[in-house]
Amino acid sequence: MSKIVIGQYYPAPSILHSLDPRVKLLGTMFFIITLFMAGNWLGYGIAALALATVIRLSGVPPMFMFRGLRAMLFILIFTASLNLFLTPGETVLINFWFIRITLEGVSLAGQIASRLVILIVGSTIMTLTTTPIQLTDAIETLLKPFKRIGVPVHEIAMMMTIALRFIPTLMEEVDKIMKAQMARGADFDTGGLVKKAKSMIPLLVPLFISAFRRADELAQAMDARCYRGDVNRTKMKVMRFAPRDFYAAVILAIYGAVLVFIGRL
Repeated sequence: MSKIVIGQYYPAPSILHSLDPRVKLLGTMFFIITLFMAGNWLGYGIAALALATVIRLSGVPPMFMFRGLRAMLFILIFTASLNLFLTPGETVLINFWFIRITLEGVSLAGQIASRLVILIVGSTIMTLTTTPIQLTDAIETLLKPFKRIGVPVHEIAMMMTIALRFIPTLMEEVDKIMKAQMARGADFDTGGLVKKAKSMIPLLVPLFISAFRRADELAQAMDARCYRGDVNRTKMKVMRFAPRDFYAAVILAIYGAVLVFIGRL
């Protein structure tokens, strides 16, 4: 559970928590898009500096935020290794047997790893500073134009938010089930690939049963509260743009323009 950060909400009296959720959602998407346009180390350095500033403004402890990287450590190492060993180049640093490492491969592996780290941490800031209800309202509002062509916008937004919110809950359930099975003599670490796959059965079956039970309990709770989707539904807190949201959008646009310009150098 300590490795899962995405989907959790961290309450704090910060300016980032008070921003409109629509600005934070669009800002996160814009940040991800512009991150792929940073084609050199200078661009990634500016992105990292901007991310550090946002973390500072969020009021979330940096160590708590970076704990989520441990769950993605294998993907980071695997992706960086592929680019390190398979990227051709003119400047050869190591050439031993089948191992060939070039300066271009080292640079590309470092850039890819940096991009993934910034991408993961930048994405978790939105969920850490936005409640599930705010996130649902933001998604529903941004997708509202598609409602005219028959798209169930409210239901899609609700499903996306519930799925995101239940990631930490399901991971906590996995941890509990795994510890309970290990106390009964289950072994999840030793053996080959086939044995490890078979050892997952005592873990997956209770997990699916628990997930379906939680889904049924959630449906009953929503039905008991007379939930009928967006039919004649009003909101207790209506989202309104404030001057700080406008300033945040302007700063984000300037950041994106600078990053795109640097990426073209």
